Amino acid sequence: MAHPIGTGASEESGPSLSAREHGQGPSTPARKGTQGGGPLTTREVELMNAYWRACNYLAVGMIYLQDNPLLHRPLVPADVKHRLLGHWGASPALSFVWVHLNRLIVEQNLDVIFVAGPGHGAPGVLGPAYLEGTYSEVYPDKSPDAEGMRKFFKQFSFPGHIGSHVTPETPGSIHEGGELGYSLSHAYGMAFDNPDLIVACVVGDGEAETGPLATAWHSNKFLNPARDGAVLPILNLNGYKIANPTILARISPEELESLFVGYGYKPYFVEGSDPAQMHQKMAETLERAVEEIRTLQKTARQTDSPTRPRWPMIILRSPKGWTGPKELDGHKLEGTWRSHQVPFADVRGNPAHLKALEDWMRSYRPEELFDAEGRLNPEIRSLAPKGPRRMSANPHANGGLLRKTLKLPDFRDYAVKVGPRGTTLHENTKPLGEFLRDIMRDNPTNFRVFGPDETASNRLQAIYQVSKKTWMANLTPDDADGGELARDGRVMEMLSEHTLLGWLEGYLLTGRHGLFHTYEAFAHVIDSMFNQHAKWLDISKNHVSWRAPVASENILLSSTVWRQDHNGFSHQDPGFIDLVTNKSGTVTRIYLPPDANTLLVVADQCLRSTDCVNVVVADKQKHLQFTSIDEAIAHCAKGIGIWKRASTDQDAEPDVIMASCGDVATQEALAAASILRARAPNLKLRFVNIVDLFKLQSSADHPHGSTQREIESLFPPGKPIIFSFHGYSSLIHKLAYRFIDHEDLHVHGYREKGNINTPFELAILNETSRFHLVIDVIDRVAGMQAKAGHLKEEMKNAILDNLAYAHEHGKDRPEITDWTWPD
Repeated sequence: MAHPIGTGASEESGPSLSAREHGQGPSTPARKGTQGGGPLTTREVELMNAYWRACNYLAVGMIYLQDNPLLHRPLVPADVKHRLLGHWGASPALSFVWVHLNRLIVEQNLDVIFVAGPGHGAPGVLGPAYLEGTYSEVYPDKSPDAEGMRKFFKQFSFPGHIGSHVTPETPGSIHEGGELGYSLSHAYGMAFDNPDLIVACVVGDGEAETGPLATAWHSNKFLNPARDGAVLPILNLNGYKIANPTILARISPEELESLFVGYGYKPYFVEGSDPAQMHQKMAETLERAVEEIRTLQKTARQTDSPTRPRWPMIILRSPKGWTGPKELDGHKLEGTWRSHQVPFADVRGNPAHLKALEDWMRSYRPEELFDAEGRLNPEIRSLAPKGPRRMSANPHANGGLLRKTLKLPDFRDYAVKVGPRGTTLHENTKPLGEFLRDIMRDNPTNFRVFGPDETASNRLQAIYQVSKKTWMANLTPDDADGGELARDGRVMEMLSEHTLLGWLEGYLLTGRHGLFHTYEAFAHVIDSMFNQHAKWLDISKNHVSWRAPVASENILLSSTVWRQDHNGFSHQDPGFIDLVTNKSGTVTRIYLPPDANTLLVVADQCLRSTDCVNVVVADKQKHLQFTSIDEAIAHCAKGIGIWKRASTDQDAEPDVIMASCGDVATQEALAAASILRARAPNLKLRFVNIVDLFKLQSSADHPHGSTQREIESLFPPGKPIIFSFHGYSSLIHKLAYRFIDHEDLHVHGYREKGNINTPFELAILNETSRFHLVIDVIDRVAGMQAKAGHLKEEMKNAILDNLAYAHEHGKDRPEITDWTWPD
């Protein structure tokens, strides 16, 4: 039987609650029988503190122990893990917030999910998930008893088991927090179109120093209280990172308050270290914050023109490694950087450290918290919410359970009518914008488009016909003249790729759908965010069976390298797709449609898919159209195929294969093929186009890959392949290394040559022009060098002539810009 429950509070008293915000209003009156003048009764403080003690006990056990979980006997070295891994410092504050949120969830039947910005403090989240019973439901071998607790402790940061962050294996988590900076943007994405949801987002003060987090504070200018849920940011100032103080913890209280007032928040301060006092302060402040959120939402939902409110936030200043050992070996631990990870090591070999660990764990009085079989005291257990109201079991944190199939119109209705192939000009992304417009019309609460101030620039402006750009900041009369701004808009624009992608990821992970578009060169801004999301999807899809599939992350890269001649060298970088190929093939897809109709087919495929990151590269400028919609459907279904109209090897073995991938690359390859058809009529040329880039990879490495026979039927061994590619040449060699003899593979792609050029001058500088491709065919096909010497000379002269023309006239020759397929 568990022993009676006390507070376990220290004698130390912290500073009073700092209510610095002007016009905050009176404090919540204390109820009869309260301790310390707050809203909680003495018994409530005791029970909540006991729950928190249990969380902290579990957190320490996860980091240190592999046996003897309830300390039924004194610790011995064999009870301790050989490798001590984990982060203690942030864990107590995380579980402290969790316990207080639970109280209001139970009392007010709130729908709340928890985001742990300092997700490396996973013990502070795993402990509550275990105590609520969710962990044992998901992983029955981690049962709510002594043996289950032993396994629960041992698995943490242990080979073959779970990591030390709030990983996909953690019930209730949709933000790992391993790489810092994205918690707040994720939280706002979760709140969009979730009117009853409160997202409690704990932001670490180390994380608050990152660029993505600093920008994400502005998300409150895009949250509409009439239709969206709420985000309650809780900034935890524990003072230290891994080895340094944090900036926000070392500025004056007035400067700190001014910072967040300037961001548009109403900050409340909870500061101290004494558990009993801090429980009262946090309970009072959290009650007030939730009451204000509901009042703001109610007011907005009773008007036709909601305005941007000043949302509350909480600044929680607590010691790093709160409730841990004060000092050891002459060094202070609690409240310093030494508590960031494992406060002290060498436990197996140092009897004094082993004793310190046991004293620390016994300070939580586990005999009061758990019975002899390791079951949580029923009175403590009763504090937790039930069923899906538990934050660890909230369905929003397993968003695939809530995902509704997107209502998609028939993409064929938006097709470009193509007459003679290769003669019609059209902006490739414009029909896509019309397709997205009607998707948004038909899915008004679960589909959004995200992009950094470039929706119209990327030719997607048709979306504005059904929804404007979300804007909750001030409006001016000039905005009515083409500004496309609205309080109820659903197009999300902000000049921060980090924040936009964070919104989209939070939106997707809570069961909705969307698309992110940006200039190709600046997709590198979100390289690391893509990495983290792809890793999350990989684990969720392939290793966590209880996670339901979520809608894929769709990324459109437009304003591409070959049409950034006007912006210059800084805007020319096709390398984002190289990064994508480094991640698991089970969750990555890359498409380079050559025209508008193939783009429509690809977009439809991507928007129907789940648990992937789909990257689509398509330029926004006018390009020649090569496929009817039916041809586009067939071509995209294969992902790679021979274009008969551009080939001259029918019923014969080819002399050379001309391959292309990408819109501009395909046009230059076709232009080269047309020259060769006219000037080398006996040449047997096969033209192959690739839409699905991973078709060049082995099916053993990627689910969209090809077999050896499939590749050899397109690219017969021993035949030269002249490959016109959108990106960096090395990527094709990387993908095709299993299949193709690299002595036969000659890739023309971007070579980091560029400035303020004409489009064709840029192609010439990077040796991707039609003339360079023809020269390469002449050089690679046996016998052609001797027979086609004059043609090769003409191609060299054409290169020089076109460069001179561009430098003299500032534009390309009409025969280049007006070229069409000769058939």
